[in-house]
Amino acid sequence: MLAQAAGFGLLAAVSPTALLVMAVFLGSANPRTTAFFYAAGAVVMTVAMAIAVLFLLRGVGLDQPRQHEPRYGLRFGLGIIALAAAVFMGRRKPRPLAAGEEQKGPGLIARLTATPGPRTAFLAGVLLFAPSATFIAAVQVVATARAGVPITVVAILIVVALTVLTVWLPLLAYLAAPEVTTRTLRTANEWLRTHGRMLVTGALWIAGLALVVNGALGLWD
Repeated sequence: MLAQAAGFGLLAAVSPTALLVMAVFLGSANPRTTAFFYAAGAVVMTVAMAIAVLFLLRGVGLDQPRQHEPRYGLRFGLGIIALAAAVFMGRRKPRPLAAGEEQKGPGLIARLTATPGPRTAFLAGVLLFAPSATFIAAVQVVATARAGVPITVVAILIVVALTVLTVWLPLLAYLAAPEVTTRTLRTANEWLRTHGRMLVTGALWIAGLALVVNGALGLWD
């Protein structure tokens, strides 16, 4: 259970936009505070959603043996959503940039990063880490496992830590070595601007296929 939940948590962490935003905040006038509030927003949203999904799924009894078909039906449905998102991402073409125009992220996120500060950074973390299909799949693995409270808590903490990997890891690296981290992020961001869409699409395909196969096999039994 832990390995499967961790795998989906890692796939949920694939977010080039989240890393690009972290690079912007670490390059702001007050990088430590701004990046900390960004990470705090991401953690608050992820923890809140993990707890909500966990209690919802266990509240409807999906962890019970009699709920075998609904449990695997949910996994199958999440897989279909992930595959649909992968197809959408793969077919969607980026808008050509005009001469001298810089590539920007989503409209609201672009506005939040235009004036970096603790409040806007926290809001950016909350918005960017709204639950995805892969994150819900990770929590669903934990919620439907008949594990005790200690194992469940550890599993949820692992899922949360992996999901927000792209915010807390660069922040810790910056606190330890600011200049090296800034240079590394600058190089990584140049690569992500070109290959980020392909990276997200690949993660969605992997998660979607894994969920569809797992759900179909469970429904077949």
